[in-house]
Amino acid sequence: MTHEPVPVLEVGGTHVTAALVDLRQDAPAVTATVRRSLAHDESAAQILDDLAEAARSVAAGPGSIWGVAVPGPFDYAAGVAWYRDVGKFDSLYGVDVGAELAERLPGAGGFAFVNDAEAFTGGEWAFGVARGHERVVGITLGTGIGSTFLESGKAVRVGPSVPPEGRADLVRYADAPLEETISRRALIARYEELTGTRKDVAELAELARSGDAVAERVLDEGFAHLGRALAPWFASFAAGVVVVGGSMSASWDLFGPSVRRGMVEAVPALEELPMAVARRPVQAPLLGAALTAHDAARR
Repeated sequence: MTHEPVPVLEVGGTHVTAALVDLRQDAPAVTATVRRSLAHDESAAQILDDLAEAARSVAAGPGSIWGVAVPGPFDYAAGVAWYRDVGKFDSLYGVDVGAELAERLPGAGGFAFVNDAEAFTGGEWAFGVARGHERVVGITLGTGIGSTFLESGKAVRVGPSVPPEGRADLVRYADAPLEETISRRALIARYEELTGTRKDVAELAELARSGDAVAERVLDEGFAHLGRALAPWFASFAAGVVVVGGSMSASWDLFGPSVRRGMVEAVPALEELPMAVARRPVQAPLLGAALTAHDAARR
């Protein structure tokens, strides 16, 4: 592994995190972590300025290749964003993010982009709860649904055993994209439909814990649908473990049983499939991004 700390950015729907990652150790060190709010509905220039400002807050070595974990749809090889009607970053549609960051960070040696769910799953495969498993499915639950299907640490994006592009958000369920049924915006909309009141997902979790029957119903139904929708892919991929991350995973104890119920209803043979919350839920995407940058630097 590299002897220099690897600078990384992890971009979420509502935040950006910058850090330095030391990959030399079996227990890697993530330092200089800075997390900033990110307004996904701002102009392209503002979003890019915010990303660059976060990057400048860590002391990256001159000429360092940055690992950048970002959600899709995104052309990771070219560094171009293709967000449209996904509830975030629409202003970046068609923008060469790599070129724009290079202008704002002239000391950088380049940018290696990786899907955020792939970075998360790769970090957990290398250093977390999925270590030692050959076939791993990572699911991230945040603004939307991210997924990665890893075989021996490499993402599988094509073939009959995985969804289109290996992406759960491209799965169709009930004749619609899966995120129309289960996502942050879908859960919020469902609760508002039933009550006339708008609550964010974290608030829904709090309400469910306090006995709000409608919040319990919305979360239970939504996450049972998630289990039913993804079960056939867990089975076809012959997953050895499913690792769960993202902001919603903090409430896995609340809705995890619903996911498992839906999964087993759809594919009873999956009853014994291990499902685990990430061991490094915050650090895993940063570790995966650093591994991507390290691989890029070696090529």
